[in-house]
Order: sequence, then structure tokens, then C-alpha cells
Amino acid sequence: MTEERALFIIFGGSGDLAQRKLYPALYGLYFQGRLAKHFAVIGTARRPWTDDHYHEVVKQSLVGAPGSAHQKTEFAEHFYYQSHDVTDAAHYVTLQKLASKLNLQYQLDGNRIFYMAMAPRFFATIAEHVKSEQLLSPDGYNRLIVEKPFGRDYASAKQLNDDISQAFSEEQIYRIDHYLGKEMVQDIMPLRFTNPFLENVWSNQFIDNIQITLAEDIGVEERAGYYETAGALRDMVQNHIFQIIAMLTMEKPSRYDATAIHEAKRAVLAAIKPYTPAQVHTNFVRGQYVGGDNLGLSYREEDNIAADSTVETYVAGRVDIDNDRWRGVPIYLRTGKKMPAKTSRIDIVFKPTKDNILPTTGNAPVRANVVTLIIEPDTGMHITLNGKEIGVSDAVSPFTLDHALDKDELAKAPEAYQRLLLNILEGNKLTFTHWDELAASWHFIDAVRNVWDNDKADGLAFYPSETMGPKQADELLSRDYRTWIWQGK
Repeated sequence: MTEERALFIIFGGSGDLAQRKLYPALYGLYFQGRLAKHFAVIGTARRPWTDDHYHEVVKQSLVGAPGSAHQKTEFAEHFYYQSHDVTDAAHYVTLQKLASKLNLQYQLDGNRIFYMAMAPRFFATIAEHVKSEQLLSPDGYNRLIVEKPFGRDYASAKQLNDDISQAFSEEQIYRIDHYLGKEMVQDIMPLRFTNPFLENVWSNQFIDNIQITLAEDIGVEERAGYYETAGALRDMVQNHIFQIIAMLTMEKPSRYDATAIHEAKRAVLAAIKPYTPAQVHTNFVRGQYVGGDNLGLSYREEDNIAADSTVETYVAGRVDIDNDRWRGVPIYLRTGKKMPAKTSRIDIVFKPTKDNILPTTGNAPVRANVVTLIIEPDTGMHITLNGKEIGVSDAVSPFTLDHALDKDELAKAPEAYQRLLLNILEGNKLTFTHWDELAASWHFIDAVRNVWDNDKADGLAFYPSETMGPKQADELLSRDYRTWIWQGK
């Protein structure tokens, strides 16, 4: 197993993301031996912490992780803290001196990874100072990790991209979408392109519709301030769902590398044409949860939420791809908070058998075949097929083939951030988002967002907490004589 060498500089090192996700992910790599003696981390933030306090924060983030207390202490000793004002050039000079010192101390070969784990409004300032104060390594590689939200619309996203591109090239920028690091999303390409029984029917000739559901059973909680400026459309659809759509529908790449895969994703996203206002009204639904007895607070009653807020906590919609492979196959999507259960899943619904000659129970139609990918909380897949009803009957009856990862298999699967950080260390951009993909998704999302912003409260549907969302989401499918596969159970 090859040990990676790098210096991580985390802007926002005292924040929630760093403590919940980044430090445990880095420790996972350390525990596996992918990080060992030759790595260091500089955490920066405004708080006046000492290195010793920082070590305690890091170790606290590892509670419940495997390994001994000694291992965790040794890991934490690779961490250094600098109180930092991102607008003060002098602080970057100090940061550069520390980076140079650690590069020699840990023999890092000049490799530097810059992680912007803070509000996007600081990205341009950080990139500018990283370049002007010569924090970029002249010897090893320089890689920039950017978290979402990447802009609020196409214009702001382009400005943000232009700003960070002053210091980093597209090849050096890693835009994280943690859904791309999840085990079953990683499995989409192997399932599609190594199984002829799927690859040969993966088109409008055989597939009737595709359904993507990203459901949460919690409300906005501590993210209320952010959510009030984002909403479900920006928070979940523009990034996670559009990336899943691209993975499901792109043409087979010419080869298995980042350049070919990003080109395939760009091409299919470009075939999703932005809607007109009339099409938005027809094809998209927005909702907001309301509470009540035993259901908790309504969205408008949450802390830091306006009493008359029209921000959506639920989105359902239909997306159509205008190319030869997918024309006529609707892709239905939905995501929401305060739904009956937490689940992320993809249901690929195949066209029903024509001219069935076999008997069915009560003359019911033959059930459609469905391939279901379960992303979370479980991980696995189901295939719904048809066979003979058990017993003396000749009637056709549906059954399901199940493949679910057991505890031992799940233990081998790295957490999404751990996988993505390893990809960055290896220079592997397969599981990251290219700017062109973001631009295409923003053009579509802007068309929907502009209609909703102009409509204000018109068209906002309310749904009780712990339900499947507003009834208009069901009507979105029922008008096409279809139903949602997942019904909340």
C-alpha cells in the first residue's frame, strides 16, 4: 500500500465540516496506512487556538473510530493551528513560512492541498492571497478542494469560478459532491458497462422512466440560516441529483479516465434543455413542511426562518433529455425534508411486457421490471422480475432479487469523504465535478428558480411533516399514468 505525501491547508479548520467529516476521513486514511509519517495538516480559522487545543479537538472528532488512543494521539500530532484572518495578507506570509517548515520536517515533496471549508464569499479572497503571497508550491503539486454551494446561480458560479481560476487551473480544482463518493453511486458505471443484460437495454427502447429520490426525515435544524438562502432546489437538485442523472444517462465513455467521463457527462447534461416558464409550472412542484401535534415545528416556526418564508423544503420535478438514447423517457426527481424516512434511491422502471400470453392473478397486468439502487441508509440493489406463482397455479407473480451489503462488506467501504480525499491525493478526478457540468445544471436550475422567485408564494404547496410531500408530486406522475415506486416504507 503506497503512502501518500502531502500538506493539507484547511481554511475553516475549526468548523463543523472539518470536525464532522474531514478529520475522521483523514484519520481513516491514516488508519489504513495511506497517510503515515509524511503528511501534515494546517488548520486555519479566526479562533485563537493553540496547537495543543487543536490536537484535542481533532481527537474528540475521532470518538468511536477504530484504533487505540495512542494511534489517535500520534495522528493528531501531525496537525498545526494558525489563527488566521483570510483578508490579512500578513497572515498568509506566516502561513507560507509554516508550510515551508512542515514541508521539510515531514518530507512532503512540495505537495499541497488547499481545502476551502468555509463560506464561498471568502473563496476569491483566499485564492488571490494564496497566489500573491506565494503559497503555491513550486516543486510538488497544488490542488484546491471546493465545497458546495458553488454559487447561487449561473452568474455567481461563473464569477466564483473565474476568481479561483486566477490561482488554480481547472486540472487543479476538485469540486466535491459527496454523493459521488457513496458506494452505490460509484457502482453505477460498473453496473451499466460490465453487464450486457443491463447495458443492452439501457435506453428508451426498454426503459419507461427513471425515478430519483433523496429523502430526509429531519427538518432544517442547525442549517436554517443557510437553508433560508438556498432551498431544496439549490441544496440538492442542482448538484447531487443532476450528477446522479449524468452518471445514469451519459454515453459509454471512450475510456475509463476523468477526461473521457467528464466529456460524456457534459454531453448528456447539455441535452437537458432549460424549461420555459410554462414548462416549469407544468413539470416542477415545490413544497414546504408544516408541523402540528406530534409532528414538530413548521418550517416557518424554526429558528432563523422568516414567518412568511416561501423557501421550498421539497422539490419534485420531471426532466427530459433531448437525445436519441433518452428521448421520451421522463426522469422524475424528488427531494425533501421531514419525509417518513431517510432514503436515497434510484428506481429504473422498464417498459411492461407487450402481448403477454401467460395468465396473471385476477387478470392483473404483468408488473414492470424495476432495477433499484439503494444509496442510503442501506446499500445495495433490488431487481423486480416476474416468475410463476408458487404452487399449482400457472399465474405470473413478481419476485425480487436482493443484493445488500452486509456489515463486513460495509466496513470495507470507505465513507464518502475518505474516498474522495484519497482520490485527491492520487490526482484522480473521476469523482469530481467539472465546471462545464456545473454550468449546464445552473442554466436549468436558474430557469426554474426565476419562475418561483417571480411567483413568490403562488404555487408553494404545504405538506404535513412525516408524509411523502404535497399531492401535486403524485399528480406529476399520475397524469402520465405512472406512480412513484417508493411509497415511504
